Amino acid sequence: MITTERVTALRPVSQAEVLALIVPVYNEAANFPALLAEVERHIPPPFVMHVVYDCDEDPTLPVARACAHDRPWLRLVKNRHGRGVVAAIRTGFQEAGRGPALVVMADLSDDLSIVPHLLAQYRRGHRIVCPSRYMRGGRQLGGPRLKRWLSRSAGLSLRWLARFPTHDATNNFRLYDAALVHELEIESTGGFELALELTAKAFRRGESIAEVPTIWRDRTAGTSRFRLRKWLPKYLYWYLYALRPRRGRGRSPAEIAKRVP
Repeated sequence: MITTERVTALRPVSQAEVLALIVPVYNEAANFPALLAEVERHIPPPFVMHVVYDCDEDPTLPVARACAHDRPWLRLVKNRHGRGVVAAIRTGFQEAGRGPALVVMADLSDDLSIVPHLLAQYRRGHRIVCPSRYMRGGRQLGGPRLKRWLSRSAGLSLRWLARFPTHDATNNFRLYDAALVHELEIESTGGFELALELTAKAFRRGESIAEVPTIWRDRTAGTSRFRLRKWLPKYLYWYLYALRPRRGRGRSPAEIAKRVP
């Protein structure tokens, strides 16, 4: 089952255009070879994979450099906006340039077999495509109970209260239209709330957004950088922003401030 905000004209995508994969890493040496195997198994070329790291001491780097030796599409990029997830993703967005399509992914928790389905929805004209754990056909396997409950409650309540175009508002695994990302000013400073921010802003603007079911599995190696107590207030901010009535294009505080003399 696939649900959409609205369907726009078919977007022609030539074979010469390259999908950009953006992968923030931190202590992922144990996961990295398996992640590459999943990418090569499920994602059809052409694509470029931007692996963004914070520091030269990250043990992921020697493994990634060895893998990149015979993979010209694998590029290592040092985070140039400081440390952390948001800074890494912003670096990846800049590195990818015009895209045209950007897929933000992380560890082996994400089901990369659905990337061709994300691209199919993108070619139909949707500017964001959201893998959803909480729509029909989606599942979440493992993970802390409180985190799972909060994530599911946020997504389903936004869907019910605001007709938000995805049941899964907090999943950071997303496909974005590159031009849209560069139009939207990123305000997030914490972490994975960035996906909710970009989707909420696009929703308030009336952009076309689709979702496809996905299965998420808790990681078996490496260390997650998700910090619930630290980031919960930041999620709440964008949750409330998405709930505001849509009267034309919604504007965030930063967008409004830019218009104040």
